[in-house]
Amino acid sequence: MTYCVGLKLDAGLVLLSDTRTNAGLDNISCYRKMFFFEEPGERIITIMTAGSLSVTQTTIARLEEAIEDEMADETTSIMRAPTMLRAATIIGDTLCRTRREIAEQCRDLKQQASASMIVAGQRRGGDMRLFLIYPEGNFIEATEDTPFLQIGEHKYGKPILDRVVTPATSLADAQKAVLLSMDSTLRSNLSVGMPLDLALIERDQFRLGLRRRILDGDPDFARMSAAWSAALRDSFGKVMI
Repeated sequence: MTYCVGLKLDAGLVLLSDTRTNAGLDNISCYRKMFFFEEPGERIITIMTAGSLSVTQTTIARLEEAIEDEMADETTSIMRAPTMLRAATIIGDTLCRTRREIAEQCRDLKQQASASMIVAGQRRGGDMRLFLIYPEGNFIEATEDTPFLQIGEHKYGKPILDRVVTPATSLADAQKAVLLSMDSTLRSNLSVGMPLDLALIERDQFRLGLRRRILDGDPDFARMSAAWSAALRDSFGKVMI
């Protein structure tokens, strides 16, 4: 299992993922789930993944191979796509095809092979966009009414986002919100774990603004987590029934 969250705000995009994967309690590993495709000044595309590692790794590898192909064009390469919508379509088609092939290979083993992705970014001449791509390749997009999208084990981290995040939320507050959302998930589900990957893309910069790996035991994250727990306990004690 995993947890990834993306926010689309007036000021930019904020993205956070964990790195834990597991195939049972005795087989836990660490794999990166956030991938960047960047041509500074022209476009930045970030993909976060959840689900079967074989599906997500193969999908990312195929997207990278398509970018490097000498015959690549706007229908095959996300780095040549004229819009973020077209890039999301390419990613969705690749994910769907990969999932179906691996599911067919695993059919006799009666194993499930599925994955979903969050795609975020902006290209010059277009708006910032944030998509959630389903295993079937179709997708939905973040809007002003719902400015965040989640994949994986999302239920524990959703309440704080529902309460505090709006399109007008500052990038600083948005980083705090996604980190507290992740902290709630880490405390409630052992299948989500450190390290964490945090990324920030400012509006109309067309490049990655911040990329940070938060390791287990990070003092800033630990301090924030402790302060949040204390604030919740204090607020709970003040609520009257």
